[in-house]
Amino acid sequence: MDSSGAGERLNPVALITGAASGIGAATARRLAARASGGLILIDMDERGLSAAADTFDDAPERVSTLAFDVADPDRWRDAADFIGAQYGRLDWAVANAGITHAAAIADQDYEDWRRVCAVNLDGVFLTLQTAMPLMRLNALGGSIVVVASAAGLKAEPGIGAYGASKAGALHLARIAAKEGAPDRIRVNAVAPGGVETPMWRGVAAFQELVRETGSEAGAFARLAELGAPLGAYASADDIARAIETLLVDPAPITGATIVVDGGYTL
Repeated sequence: MDSSGAGERLNPVALITGAASGIGAATARRLAARASGGLILIDMDERGLSAAADTFDDAPERVSTLAFDVADPDRWRDAADFIGAQYGRLDWAVANAGITHAAAIADQDYEDWRRVCAVNLDGVFLTLQTAMPLMRLNALGGSIVVVASAAGLKAEPGIGAYGASKAGALHLARIAAKEGAPDRIRVNAVAPGGVETPMWRGVAAFQELVRETGSEAGAFARLAELGAPLGAYASADDIARAIETLLVDPAPITGATIVVDGGYTL
């Protein structure tokens, strides 16, 4: 355990959920050189986790890939035991795993509603519930970033489950920030707007734009023209840089939400 009490954090260990692709994979690549104590990567996509780990230019000696559903409390209990036994500490955590589903409230299938909320909100709760007790053991505390969404800040039709779950995640991060402060645990959030990630491939409207424009790049450009005053969507690495800063910068910032949306919520 870290007993220095001040100064530079030695051999930090980082945990990232949703690490097989998109923002999670980009964050893992950026933290690989910083998390000298080890990386714990979580996602349901076991093959994707292995592929993401293979992209690290400067990986720590220990990289663990745990393939499970972030909404499963039993698997989180196993993960907590594993981290305690194998790493003995946790310094940084990124609650990034998320899914989306588009439907009007009147047409929303309840099972789809529950699944989106389970991953996007219950998954954040379980990540916090696992990470915070481990971080309390560090004299320097720890830092957590919740990946929410600009959709949790602005009402849009057709994304009730996604928007509500991300709004809930934002408020949960603020509550966790207050609860963690006495133990020097900082909890912040990022709220991306449109981001060029594989999640869009499951959205029917996006696939229609791909057919119209002839490419995913064209579809993203069309979406950005319609919804971002800056006229551009973020890359996964844009969001990963914001996450990295919130994690590693020791400034007394907690309970904050960094919006990276090209002006969407203005």
